[in-house]
Amino acid sequence: MATAPYNYSYIFKYIIIVGDMGVGKSCLLHQFTEKKFMADCPHTIGVEFGTRIIEVSGQKIKLQIWDTAGQERFRAVTRSYYRGAAGALMVYDITRRSTYNHLSSWLTDARNLTNPNTVIILIGNKADLEAQRDVTYEEAKQFAEENGLLFLEASAKTGENVEDAFLEAAKKIYQNIQDGSLDLNAAESGVQHKPSAPQGGRLTSEPQPQREGCGC
Repeated sequence: MATAPYNYSYIFKYIIIVGDMGVGKSCLLHQFTEKKFMADCPHTIGVEFGTRIIEVSGQKIKLQIWDTAGQERFRAVTRSYYRGAAGALMVYDITRRSTYNHLSSWLTDARNLTNPNTVIILIGNKADLEAQRDVTYEEAKQFAEENGLLFLEASAKTGENVEDAFLEAAKKIYQNIQDGSLDLNAAESGVQHKPSAPQGGRLTSEPQPQREGCGC
């Protein structure tokens, strides 16, 4: 008996990770996809790509995650990945206030370049470095509440809340699908039902082309 070519129900395309250089975006992605910490995490040049299948409400979902460069010289490349993003993880370093102060700029890009239903989660990374904390939990939580963002502090090193960050984003996206606020037929939704379904005419029959990570 032939096995099904797809073992998931949805693809959440373009969950992007944004934030200043050195906040640990690549380490968060590596911890989530590989369950390992990269001690010497190189700075991303352009965009890196990762994927993982998770389960939300009994549905298997394939997450396609884009880790973007934080340097200003790559900002134009980063901006091109906002379009069609189903979700965004906006990351700062709790030990470097400058990375927190720049969140407004990152949020402006996210709001202007994504669709209105894109789920944005604020992540305070490096929670394991409590002794070096430069941004309080309370002020970041207030910023998140004022801007309608979900908020978590996490540690790419210990793995604390890394799983939760991606799962919370996926749960919120899935909720938007269920309540009808996310239109799967819209190209900018960032969500695709699994290719070829034998029943149910709403499912798409052709997979969308995937872009490779930029190595520029």
